[in-house]
Amino acid sequence: MEFRLKKRPRPDVKVEVVSLEGKYPHNVMLYHYPPTDDIHIEEFEELALERLRLLRVMDRASTKNLRLLSDEWKEYVNAELTREGLRNYLRLCSGGGSVSGSKHESDIQTRRRDYLSHFILRLAYCRSEDLTRWFVAREMELFRYKFAALSSSEVKQFLESNGFEIQPLTEDQKDAVKDGLYESTAGQSVAKIELLDFYKVPFTQVLDLVRGRRCYLKAGFAYVNTHDLVSIVGTRQQDEIEQGLLAAKGLVEEVEGDERISRMLKALHNSYTGKDYTVCRDAAVPIESLDQLSKTSMPLCMRMCHEYIRAQHHVKHGGRMQYGLFLKGIGVTLEDSIRFWREEFTKKMDADKFARGYEYTIHHNYGKKGSMVNYSPYSCRKIITEMAAPGDCHGCPYKSMDAGSLKSKLSSYGLSASAIEEVMFFVSRGHYQIGCGKYFQLTHSSNVEPTINHPNSYFEESQILMGNRQKRTAGPAPPKARMRPDIKGCGDRSMLMGDDDDELWRIAETQERIIQSQKDISQAFDDDLDLTEIAD
Repeated sequence: MEFRLKKRPRPDVKVEVVSLEGKYPHNVMLYHYPPTDDIHIEEFEELALERLRLLRVMDRASTKNLRLLSDEWKEYVNAELTREGLRNYLRLCSGGGSVSGSKHESDIQTRRRDYLSHFILRLAYCRSEDLTRWFVAREMELFRYKFAALSSSEVKQFLESNGFEIQPLTEDQKDAVKDGLYESTAGQSVAKIELLDFYKVPFTQVLDLVRGRRCYLKAGFAYVNTHDLVSIVGTRQQDEIEQGLLAAKGLVEEVEGDERISRMLKALHNSYTGKDYTVCRDAAVPIESLDQLSKTSMPLCMRMCHEYIRAQHHVKHGGRMQYGLFLKGIGVTLEDSIRFWREEFTKKMDADKFARGYEYTIHHNYGKKGSMVNYSPYSCRKIITEMAAPGDCHGCPYKSMDAGSLKSKLSSYGLSASAIEEVMFFVSRGHYQIGCGKYFQLTHSSNVEPTINHPNSYFEESQILMGNRQKRTAGPAPPKARMRPDIKGCGDRSMLMGDDDDELWRIAETQERIIQSQKDISQAFDDDLDLTEIAD
């Protein structure tokens, strides 16, 4: 008897594999469908902080009263994106919309990061009207910047792929209304107008263009050129974001079931995303030079703390934390810090009382006692949000001082009346950090107004400008200097050459800042109890 193994017929199972290029085909996307990717919690936090840095660049540009998409606005935004290590997003805003053979895998990965990070921040900014308003405004500025970089062919592709049922005018249709198009298209020559595509839409869809007399109206329709088409597309994008935020608000309770994500999202808006000043890598600063440095290189908040300590020989807990951590960040060693505080405080108390009540806090801040956490100096955001009681010297003087007192203080520091008014222009509008940047520019006779987001950044920029420190440039570290964090979210790295390789190094350099930001978020909820806080 012959036995043969009969193979059971198996149905063909087709596994649908969607490439990244298929999921993220365009630099400009409407964020309509929530992503279904699985990502690690570390990448979740990394993308959230990266997006926040991106939107804060847009926010700083808006507070400088630069007209959106003007040459000055683009120059400032491009410089800030490069400084923040976000050159990959800069390519999204200037590199065209569709993928071609010359596009690198890194550009596709950037689109993925852009899409995921937007939806992550929806979970953080759906919690209040103020947060929602800020998020929508910044996202729309970013959207307009990306859309403005598209060519005419890419605009057509975008409209088709997103279901916009509008078509450019044919040559015959354009000739029929060409006189009106010439008169209504400002800033363009006749030759350039001939090359532009125009779209015929109901005038109710472009009321902002009608209000600004930037389109031709005829029989209830507006004729809009490619450059102004963002008014139509932007309206739909804003609706998508606002509706998405409402939907995200309904998911907040479910998301808060994971404490790791919940704590990060709640503290995200006020988190610090700049350079990490926990450990100073420059030369040590002797305490004997602090009096001179307070006049030349310290921001107003720290200079006033220093002068208060010198005059009163004592300062409350908030002032000790703010100024003490600042000193650690600029390079004052633990031993010198103890000596500085001891020399001042023992003018009003004996050495034993100082040792019992205050030395522990100094060791604690340097990570040598207690939880052994090396605490970070306070950022501008943290200082601005600090509530200073009467008699306290800490906090942001631009916010806490009344206009008359602040003007007197600035005048005593040598600012002229006209210079004081320049600073007060921003302070009176609530732009305290820009006011601080203007103070820096005036006191250092600098042509460039720096972006101030940290007191230690102010000190560092001052020392660099004075020639006492060298500005660090991003780049590969020497061999065996330290282990660099892994760079997540990149595909085939063999394709990353030249500028892309430099970009990866820049991303790697920012990992420490990301880790420190995550630490700050955690500390916002579970700071160690400092028993010496009551020792005022």
